[in-house]
Amino acid sequence: MVVCLAMATDSMAVLKEKDLEQTLTVLRSELVERHNELTNETSQRRLQNRDIQNELLTTMQRSNQNSLMLYSQKTNYVFDLTYACNEATNQYQEFQHKQLPFKQFLESNDAEIAKFDSLIVSLRTMPVALLSQKGKTDRNVCLTLATSIRNTLMANRSQTAQFMRYYELTEQRLKNLNDYAQKRYNDIQTGIFRNGGRSFPEILANLQSSLDETRQTLAEKYRPTKDSQWSSGVIVFLFGAIMLYILIATLLNLLAFHFLLPRRLQTPEFMKKRSCIIMATTTITFAIILALVRNLGSQNFIIMASNLLIEYAWLLAVILISLLLRVDGSQIKSAFRIYAPLVVLGFLVIAFRIVLVPRELVNLIFPPLLAMATIWQWVAVGRHNQNIPRQDMFYTYISLTVFIVSTVCSWAGYTLMAVQILIWWIMQLTCILTITCLSRWLKIFGERKQMHEKPITKSWLYFFIYRVMLPVMGVFSVMISIYWAADVFNLSDLCWQIFRKHFIDLENLQLSILKLSMVVCLWFVFSYFASTLLAFMRLHFTTQDPSTADSRVAMSRNVVQVLVWGIWLLLSLSILHISLAWLLAISGGLSTGIGFASKNIIENIFYGASLMAGRLKVGDWIEVDGTMGKVQSISYTSTIIESLYGEVITFQNSQLFDKNYKNLTKNHGYVLAVVPFGVAYGSNLRQVQQVVEDAVNSMHHQWMDPEKKVKAVVSVMNDSSVDFKLFVWADAVKKSYVISDVLRTVYETLGKNGIEIPFPQRDIHIIK
Repeated sequence: MVVCLAMATDSMAVLKEKDLEQTLTVLRSELVERHNELTNETSQRRLQNRDIQNELLTTMQRSNQNSLMLYSQKTNYVFDLTYACNEATNQYQEFQHKQLPFKQFLESNDAEIAKFDSLIVSLRTMPVALLSQKGKTDRNVCLTLATSIRNTLMANRSQTAQFMRYYELTEQRLKNLNDYAQKRYNDIQTGIFRNGGRSFPEILANLQSSLDETRQTLAEKYRPTKDSQWSSGVIVFLFGAIMLYILIATLLNLLAFHFLLPRRLQTPEFMKKRSCIIMATTTITFAIILALVRNLGSQNFIIMASNLLIEYAWLLAVILISLLLRVDGSQIKSAFRIYAPLVVLGFLVIAFRIVLVPRELVNLIFPPLLAMATIWQWVAVGRHNQNIPRQDMFYTYISLTVFIVSTVCSWAGYTLMAVQILIWWIMQLTCILTITCLSRWLKIFGERKQMHEKPITKSWLYFFIYRVMLPVMGVFSVMISIYWAADVFNLSDLCWQIFRKHFIDLENLQLSILKLSMVVCLWFVFSYFASTLLAFMRLHFTTQDPSTADSRVAMSRNVVQVLVWGIWLLLSLSILHISLAWLLAISGGLSTGIGFASKNIIENIFYGASLMAGRLKVGDWIEVDGTMGKVQSISYTSTIIESLYGEVITFQNSQLFDKNYKNLTKNHGYVLAVVPFGVAYGSNLRQVQQVVEDAVNSMHHQWMDPEKKVKAVVSVMNDSSVDFKLFVWADAVKKSYVISDVLRTVYETLGKNGIEIPFPQRDIHIIK
């Protein structure tokens, strides 16, 4: 159908010229141009109208075909009925998406007709006696052109209004058909989940009548129908073609592996997995052949069957490829056998769906098939549970549980619900194994390329796929599998409505499955964004100044987390339709109390930001209240240091500023150590100063500043000695060791040079 009609262009427009006659001349040229444009548009519109007419005719024919198909279906032909309902609803939705702008065209056309009506009246009532001969001619030509343009617009409007009536009739017909299909969908849904049929024990109790009823239904259902695309002959031909396609795909892959595979790839491990590899490539080849048949085919039955078989081929290929990536050669056969019951039963369900099996036959043969599949799965688990990975064992136990639940449902009379449960798990397992396969391949790729050791500038895309895309696929896989399971009965539209339905619909809160999934997926996105942004910052800070990198990263981490998760919270609140009014009311009422209560917290946060901005960094040595320690961590509220004596002390950030902490390693890591010593009176002070300075400077001590020489000065003359002070720049942490070594050197130097070191003496007089 044509997407839109050609809209009428703006009418001519003139401005105030020098005089009336000049205005008429300009108007004449504008009307001539508009008349020519309208003539061209009219010819193009004829072609468009023909397309619209053909499209409406095709739509009406398809609608009549769908109505005959839908209104003639029997209730027990569930697959036929759901197919007919799906065709009706799909056509209505397609028609809704291709609405033509008839109303907009009519409104624009009416406005232009009204303008030309007014223009014609103005030209007719114009006093011609005041015009020159040229002005009269221009006026008459303008009147003729305006009248012609108006008549053309009226004709176009009439034709458009007629098409609009046909369009509205078609839309109403499709709407009625869609409404009827929705009612039948509700009946199907009720029949699947609420009102089951006869239980299988009841069927067995009346087995002969059930067989007769089924035989009659099959004879009526699959009797040869001449010229029908859904005849039993077409079905037999289809399955024969499927066998032929499988044979062709198998032969192609066997020949390729035999003649084209290089010898160097035929390793012992490959030979163990050879059968599984050939099955996987054969499945993929089969799916490609089906895709070609679907695109080249014209029969609705072939197209429908090809789509279902391609989905099944995807399941089988995913299982095989996932096993090839995760399981070694000694486990591959056991791993495939535990999935075999599900694969076989899945093919049977797809076959039932393709041939549109009536409900009587499903109720008769599906319960025993499920029981046999359950036993088969139980036996496979018992035989091979020790020779397969735990992950596959977990999936197998879930499959066994699904088989048991489906068997119970089918034997209780809810056979169609059992089919739904089984198809859901098949599709869910397909999604799980697809994600597992991708995850395993990414892990192998990351280990081979050493992605975890590369900088974030080279590995961000890898981590985006691994940490965002795969988890998001996992979240949506649940909805996708349910959607596909519902699509077996063509209930996908109903399923989509359930996903969007608000199971909590309040004024300030709306919850649906789709919205919750979006919130969870956004969490993965923002989590990756926060970690990646921090990784970029860490790389930048380390490149600029490694000594302050840890502190800056610690500060950035808090800022980034507040910013990123704040945005995520606001988006989540918006998606869930949670009003912020109550948050504002609560925060307004509690702001004063919170302000007073959090005064110390805010103060610590302020000082913490000041410390992390560069005043301190992890690894610095500081001194607070005579306690020296090494900074272990800095947060917005506190700083943790490890003292020289091994204690771990936590200071609130405000305490560090109140107590005037000292950063001992901020500049160069050396502090001035004053070493006192004394000599006896009568010593040569200049000699003492010289020999001590030379001796200490020649030590070349590893914990003394090599750029700053030791200096000795006379400090005071005491009772029994002349005291010196020796200024030494020592490593802040090793200060005590440096003082010890310097005192020993001073003592030995003074002794070598015969300089006396006085010490206090006391005379004791004993009086008898």
